Parts: sequence; structure tokens; C-alpha cells
Amino acid sequence: MSQLIEIGSVRTLLFASTGPLLASPADANDFIGEAWSVGADLLAIPVERLGPDVLNLRTRIGGEIFQKFANYRLRCALVGDIAAALDASGALRDFVRETNEGSALWFVPDVDQLRARLATETAA
Repeated sequence: MSQLIEIGSVRTLLFASTGPLLASPADANDFIGEAWSVGADLLAIPVERLGPDVLNLRTRIGGEIFQKFANYRLRCALVGDIAAALDASGALRDFVRETNEGSALWFVPDVDQLRARLATETAA
């Protein structure tokens, strides 16, 4: 079950680690709809909810999904350990580093790290 939490001034929808996968751009509609229904600004999606090809940059599935979130002005944080995927792909490492420098998409190891990033952002 998803949980709406306020971190600073950011309404964050924290998705449960179990549930339907985010595996295609069409699946993103369900996540967007749920976020809109509670007025969330940021989606915190556990990596366990990602389909098998989302972090494979060659498929372009992740890019399409994340672009859809951006088009609907929803920020996204992928929460969890993606070390194995990073070890397997230099391109993914570069992508994660670049997106973590921005504000639309973050990869964080846990919710505490997400809270810390949002707290620093709110303080700035």
C-alpha cells in the first residue's frame, strides 16, 4: 500500500515494495494516476517494483517512463540497491550520476537518504 508523506514541503508518495511492476511506459499511467489522486509532487518507487528492462538503457524503456513522469511534472526517486545493475553497465552508472545531479530523477539507496536529499533541497 502506498503512503503519502511530507518531507519538508514535498508531498511524496512512497510506494510499497510489492505490487504491480513499473515495466513499460503504459504502466507509468497507474503510478501517475495514483500520485495525482493524492496530490503528490514526488514518486518514491522501490527498485523491487521495476520491471526487468527498466534499468537496461539499451531498451529505452526507463527513459520513456522517466520522460513521461517529467512531462506530467512529477519528480521521481528510485529507492533501493541497484549495485548489480551499476556493476554491469558503465552507461547506467553515468546516467545515475547525471540524474542525481538534477532534481527530476534520483536514485537513492533508502528512504532516509531521500529524506536527507529533500531536506537539503528545501533548506537551499
